[in-house]
Amino acid sequence: MTRMDKAAAEPDVPGRRERKKAATRRALADAALRLFLERGFDQVKVAEIAEAADTALATLFVHFPGGKEALILEDGAEREAALTRAVRERPQGWSVLEALHRFLACRGPFAPDRGPEHRQKIRLVIATPALRAYARSLWTGCEEALARVIAEECGRDADEVSLRILARYVLELPDLAGARPDPRAALDLAFAHLKRGWPGI
Repeated sequence: MTRMDKAAAEPDVPGRRERKKAATRRALADAALRLFLERGFDQVKVAEIAEAADTALATLFVHFPGGKEALILEDGAEREAALTRAVRERPQGWSVLEALHRFLACRGPFAPDRGPEHRQKIRLVIATPALRAYARSLWTGCEEALARVIAEECGRDADEVSLRILARYVLELPDLAGARPDPRAALDLAFAHLKRGWPGI
């Protein structure tokens, strides 16, 4: 390969590498969901998931350092970035709480029906104590970032107790409202109360 050919090929290397990583993550997540649904979360070992995905155990932990729970639920960094972006990049005229309401309405148990796999996954998380606790921790782990972005957008102090309480309430909603018979109705009711309790936010 000439130097020119090599230079032309190099820009595509990261793209191929990212596609390969994404395919490995997808294979592991699919294998995990299948095994969890067949046998139950607690009855499946991480090594069995790696084997089912034809992947080394070490590779599994590179992609999912959080272990079994992380195979079903995306990582907290992605969640935090999406949450803060929803507030900062909200359409003109939307309040912070309206942006958060609409953001949550498109996630997890509140999202419009995305087919049988989505429904199975949500039921699995709600019915499995370890998964439900992990999902809750991913949301509440965003408290610092959410309080900070609310404060920035409202011109207030991020350490203000009122904003900390609001951030915590918002981040508890996926766990509290998500397990209700009608999750979306429970979410809407919760935000109606939050909007009355924190007018102007």
